[in-house]
Amino acid sequence: MKFRFIKLGAIFMTAVTVLTGTGTMAARASSIRAGVSDVLTECLNENAKTMAAKENVGKNAKLLKTANVPVQKKDTAKAEKRSKKIADPEDNTICGYTNLGIANVSNYLNVREEAGEDAKIVGKLPADAGCEILDTQDGWYRIRSGKVSGYVRGDYIITGDEARQMAEKLKKTMATVNTLTVYIREKPNTDCTILTIVTTDEELEVVEEGEEWIEIKLDDENGFVNAQYVNLSEELKKAMPYTETERSAEISDTKYSLVQKALSYVGGRYVWGGTSLTNGVDCSGFTMQIMAQYGVHLPHSSRGQAGYGRSVSTSELQPGDLIFYGSGSSISHVAIYIGNGQIVHASNSRDGIKVSNAFYRTPICCRRML
Repeated sequence: MKFRFIKLGAIFMTAVTVLTGTGTMAARASSIRAGVSDVLTECLNENAKTMAAKENVGKNAKLLKTANVPVQKKDTAKAEKRSKKIADPEDNTICGYTNLGIANVSNYLNVREEAGEDAKIVGKLPADAGCEILDTQDGWYRIRSGKVSGYVRGDYIITGDEARQMAEKLKKTMATVNTLTVYIREKPNTDCTILTIVTTDEELEVVEEGEEWIEIKLDDENGFVNAQYVNLSEELKKAMPYTETERSAEISDTKYSLVQKALSYVGGRYVWGGTSLTNGVDCSGFTMQIMAQYGVHLPHSSRGQAGYGRSVSTSELQPGDLIFYGSGSSISHVAIYIGNGQIVHASNSRDGIKVSNAFYRTPICCRRML
């Protein structure tokens, strides 16, 4: 046990001074003894308090360890992610747009390379999709939406306060993958089935937001993604790029025609169970109707369609082949390969028929029908 001797030293120095000075020696000696006693008592009390405090700390630490109480740490990443969803009162943008325009069409609006009906189509702006209006030119708007920039007819774009009011009703919370790849799981835990693997920058519609897991919609099925691997934001639908497959000696005229036919429906409606290319289709309804125009008759089921044609590997894919997706070996989605690592497919009710990266999720198998 260690005592505090600083005060004692001072008292003894005082005692020496008193003994060598004048006055009654007995009285001063008595005073010195009283002072020393007070200091010793104070030191003992302080040391007793210190030891008691240390003992309590030790007991509390043992109790915490026994109870397995986790150490609470501030998750700065989650806090930052959620703070992005809080609107800045000085921010006049809505869903990232300053000069907002919304497509007022029943299906989709062509985005052209130049301002004119004969100009090349570079994208499709779906109904209710948002865009940034950059300029106006003779009844045309130069716009940017997603990865698409070009011109659209101004007659089909809602602007101003009306557009902002519409956006408040149309916007949805989206989860954008912020890592190279991420698992989509069947349930909100790491012990359940992995439905598929999704790649970076893929946008997933949020069904329900939780602290650790986000329920999302992938094509026409639901799954869960760990919250730390996505960024949340409020978004409007965006324009989709429109690309034409380049002719080559390896691609037959029939396959080239099939791909161009399928691409002409980009921006069309998704309807679960639908089989109409004009009024709405689901994934297998889309492939069924496109293939039927080229003499290949398939059932209205992605799983059933996987039993037709012949199997090819992903390295052997050619435009017109079908790619099947799902969970494990269970098929639930189908798309048409269009070349250049891309597919066209009827994705979900939000995006409709669109072009995607062929490996935006893990393929289960590929089949050649032609």
